[in-house]
Amino acid sequence: MIKPKALQAFVLLFFGLIGHLSFAQSIPSSQIYHQLLQLKESKRVLYIAAHPDDENTRLIAYLVNGEHAEVAYLSLTRGDGGQNLIGKELGIDLGQIRTQELIKARETDGGRQFFTRAMDFGYSKNPTETLQNWEKEKVLADVVWVIRKFQPDIIITRFNTIPGVTHGHHTTSAILAGEAFRLAGKSDAFPEQLNWVKPWQPKRIFFNAYNFQGEFQPEEGKKYHVFQVGGYDPLLGETYHQIAADSRTMHKSQGFGATAGTGDAKDFIQLVDGEDYAQGPFEGVADRWETIKGGKEIKLSIEQLISKFDFVQPEKNIPSLLTLRASLRGLQSKESWVNEKIVKLDQAIFNAMGMEFEFNIRKEIGFPGESINAELVLNNPSGVGVNGISISVGETLFNGSSDELKDNKTLRIPVTVKIPTGTNYSQPYWLENPIDGALYDVQNQDQIGMPFNDKTTAGDLSFSIGNQPFIVSIPLKYKFNDPVDGEVKQPFVIVPEVDLTVSKENVFLISGADPTLAVTVSFRDQYLEGELSFEGLDSAQYRILSVEDIALQKRRVYKVAFLPNGVGKKTVTARFTTPDGKSFNQLTKSISYKHIPNLTYFSPASFNLIQADWKLSGEKIGYIPGAGDDVPGVLSSLGYKVTMIGPEDYSVDYLSQFKALVVGIRAYNTNETLAANQQVLMGYVRSGGNLIVQYNTSSPLLTSQIGPYPFTIGRDRVAVQGSPVIADWSSPVLTLPNQVKEEDFKGWVQERGLYFATAIDPAYQTPLSMQDPDEPASKGSLIVGKYGNGTFVYSGISFFRQLPAGVPGAIKLFINLIEQ
Repeated sequence: MIKPKALQAFVLLFFGLIGHLSFAQSIPSSQIYHQLLQLKESKRVLYIAAHPDDENTRLIAYLVNGEHAEVAYLSLTRGDGGQNLIGKELGIDLGQIRTQELIKARETDGGRQFFTRAMDFGYSKNPTETLQNWEKEKVLADVVWVIRKFQPDIIITRFNTIPGVTHGHHTTSAILAGEAFRLAGKSDAFPEQLNWVKPWQPKRIFFNAYNFQGEFQPEEGKKYHVFQVGGYDPLLGETYHQIAADSRTMHKSQGFGATAGTGDAKDFIQLVDGEDYAQGPFEGVADRWETIKGGKEIKLSIEQLISKFDFVQPEKNIPSLLTLRASLRGLQSKESWVNEKIVKLDQAIFNAMGMEFEFNIRKEIGFPGESINAELVLNNPSGVGVNGISISVGETLFNGSSDELKDNKTLRIPVTVKIPTGTNYSQPYWLENPIDGALYDVQNQDQIGMPFNDKTTAGDLSFSIGNQPFIVSIPLKYKFNDPVDGEVKQPFVIVPEVDLTVSKENVFLISGADPTLAVTVSFRDQYLEGELSFEGLDSAQYRILSVEDIALQKRRVYKVAFLPNGVGKKTVTARFTTPDGKSFNQLTKSISYKHIPNLTYFSPASFNLIQADWKLSGEKIGYIPGAGDDVPGVLSSLGYKVTMIGPEDYSVDYLSQFKALVVGIRAYNTNETLAANQQVLMGYVRSGGNLIVQYNTSSPLLTSQIGPYPFTIGRDRVAVQGSPVIADWSSPVLTLPNQVKEEDFKGWVQERGLYFATAIDPAYQTPLSMQDPDEPASKGSLIVGKYGNGTFVYSGISFFRQLPAGVPGAIKLFINLIEQ
């Protein structure tokens, strides 16, 4: 939604420049010199692939820092459908984490970041399947849009267009890149975009040829260029290997911590389309400085500044930098790249002066209508004076001292301002509207491609240096000191005045389960009178058992019991309505990891109400944690008594109290204590226990044999969630205590499963057979073996997705596995 003009100053929108703007400018003079080399260079490269972590960070690091090119990575998706090694977040939660990991990666290697509206819906085996989920024309339009907006001279794709050799999303990214390359320069292609951008034709498109199994060997008849990417950058004090490894290590949720290579290294790019060349991939690419009036003189000034750069006293470069800035602003060019160069030059000026400025507040959240107290802090250690300092927030201006700021003086300006009533919440822009299939619904064309809409309250800092005016938009940050980490800054976010929290994602109306739910209404300012109701239910279908006010926390807790309302699943949303008609039905979600900024977003306060006639014992269950999942919460909601198994709990005597032991996802990849006690678990099974192991990846495994009989964890998976299932319907796991039927495999989410068992010993039963379209069937999704007096189960079925999503058939099947 486009905001009223009066509110626009409250929002700081970055289009791909995140990582290029810094507000702590203390960097060595060699890096300032490096910035000037990048200021001089005008060539641009767009790298295209499908997901966060697909990008070749070594090539990006080299092109940015070795060639001094402007380089951007376009990831078609935000990685929402992937797995999570560091926590339980999946889906849109994981997509936000991986978005921020990509932004941090680009801050590290110096690139920029873009996205399309495509949602990562999970593994896809070919581009046909991928494009059955994505709306091709919209994703293609987004790729064309980014090309026109960024205006690259060459495009490099991570993958080629050959189907079947990799993830379907990967292949599709190359297909769409090739089509967009041919369309971006045509005015009749997506003409609606021309209200904002003009057609742009890149010179060439390449495939970043690779061989993940060893050194790449060029094919005869193909045209390649080789980049020497293993070099050392003396200005940065790092090799491109090290920069690349540091960048890749930002993908922590995917377990992509990287160790830097050493020595010579090559990256090959293969010409796919565009003009032929003799010397190199940038042959024939115009120097942008030479395409605009006055540009040649600007370039000459930059070269002179570089040749006379003072490394020892960088502030002595300020007069020349200011002269260059005046000339650059005097061009009055409408070209976006020129404006970006001005921003980079301003940054170099601030760096050379050692200036630091920040806009701080001592709280992390605010709400529309609230008055907040903040502070602008500006320090100038140089002898170059800064004058006329003021900051405007919204329509309010705050003036600083009339004295000139220099010689390591610090200016502090108190800022008290009211957040306008109509200010939007700090919702990531792609989540503002309901998701449209496998695409995010983004209505504002100018937002498409943006890495993140921080929506932080911002102040416009104004000042002059050498009689030249500067305006810098500074986001408001929550700054505090952590006793372990020291200084920490987090985004200041706008949240609702009232939000709701529900205690469960699933409420089960079955025998033995607790049919109650706690709804917590939190008030940011003061208690409000109001009524709680549930969208989708009439008042006869629930009873409010109690209401408790927790005064110190400004919270009101409702305990609600739900009554039978017919077999099936229904999604219900809690709503709090005040007497004056204000209505609140959102919950505020927070995600916090140290390697990325805190994330805040909003979703309906919804839960699944599931009524069924399932039979279950409600006995004790032991849960062995893996990489993280929400399965224990679902089992508790069903009525099982769940205990988490810790390092001291591995003895057959202790474990024998549990009806079943459930092993969390990827536990044999991450839980060393589990792997070290494999014999204890086998003793538990042999003595009559029931061990259920959820999926693990094939590598690295911490133990060579997971079950009592041999099997291998392969890479087989079924990516189509609605694919047919063939079953031995008489198998005990499909009949006891609940009859599983064909209809129970309807309504699944994202996929059937992954990392199925292969090379299965005959001692195991394989009651299920699954397959993707045009793929061979696999019987490895569920294997069951009797061992001694007990039962061992390995399953690649994605219970970690299906159970929290409230998929009834998957929940019924999991109950049966427990009850064996």
